[in-house]
Amino acid sequence: MKIRKLVTWVEETLTEMDRDISPPIRRAVAIAVLKNPFAGLYQSDLTRLIVAGEALGAMLTQRALTALGSPAEGYGKAAIVGEAGELEHAAALLHPKMGAPVRTALGGGAALIPSAKKRAGMGSTIDIPLGHKDAAFVRSHFDAIEARITDAPMADEIVLCLALAAGGRPLPRVGGLSVAEIEGRDGLR
Repeated sequence: MKIRKLVTWVEETLTEMDRDISPPIRRAVAIAVLKNPFAGLYQSDLTRLIVAGEALGAMLTQRALTALGSPAEGYGKAAIVGEAGELEHAAALLHPKMGAPVRTALGGGAALIPSAKKRAGMGSTIDIPLGHKDAAFVRSHFDAIEARITDAPMADEIVLCLALAAGGRPLPRVGGLSVAEIEGRDGLR
């Protein structure tokens, strides 16, 4: 896959509602802007994107982990397909093989990796959903982080995003399964 641009950033929440957050909540996003090899045409075999999703998943995870600077508790992924592409192009990158290298790099991750996809033009935003990597029922980690690249995706590009979080939301208090209660057997609890 031809990559035009790589972008990585970290968000660190130090306070919420005038309360200190200790340790601060860190979230990292790693993004690849890549050429869509199937832009403007129908292709029944999307293997090329599926294989690329695996390699890009490994690369983006390493970039996000390095930026995060600590172990990840939560994760999520998303893609924006340019106007000449189709949603199935994003699905091919995100779903069949991208998760395995993410989980390998994190040393586990039984829960499904939350995802989002859409077709849009340059400068569009996407909310990358976040959830706990080991147990989907941990409500404190239900969250999202917004991603946007001002000059992407061009009509023949895809913006592929991976987000990692070193914790849940600041000041969670809506109940549900806590991190300490994770059993880790089924990806749910």
